[in-house]
Amino acid sequence: MQEQLSILKGIHPGIVLERELRKRNLTKREFAQFINEYPQTLGAITKGKRNMNIWLALKIEHALNIEEGYFMILQVYYDIQEEKRKRSANQLPDLSKFD
Repeated sequence: MQEQLSILKGIHPGIVLERELRKRNLTKREFAQFINEYPQTLGAITKGKRNMNIWLALKIEHALNIEEGYFMILQVYYDIQEEKRKRSANQLPDLSKFD
């Protein structure tokens, strides 16, 4: 799992989930119903518009027989990457004061 995680660092867990569902020929709607979740919630996560939470990650991992904690680890790596991106954008000096 460690090697796979290093490849996926910084990728939103929803993208990985969508790929996994496609591999298993499952629609988001039927999978959402299977895990007793709203299809809109799963749709927002797979589009990267919503973060994965612990309870949902556990339900998904259990249903797909994926190692526990996998999606939350991806979420943390994604959050770290996003924070680095935000901070690097803010660290550029404001050269407009020299005009």
